Amino acid sequence: MLLSVISSSIISSSAISSSAISMVTSPGLPQYGAAVVVGLIALLSLKEVLSASKCWNKSLNSSFNLAIIPLLLSFAGIVVFKVAEII
Repeated sequence: MLLSVISSSIISSSAISSSAISMVTSPGLPQYGAAVVVGLIALLSLKEVLSASKCWNKSLNSSFNLAIIPLLLSFAGIVVFKVAEII
């Protein structure tokens, strides 16, 4: 009897906390938008500076592209989301 009361109490408290969290956090990409923008700017700047050095090669270029392309896609998604939010 006591165990069923405790388990039902835990279930109801977890349901309350999950609904409170979902009401506070907004779904979508802009949640980490600042981190994406800062990372993208840092990687693009570093790529530009290193491309002028003598240690720049094809392997280093593709490594930077591997990190930059997903950030560019996330940035585009953030821009689309923000524009749709305004409209």
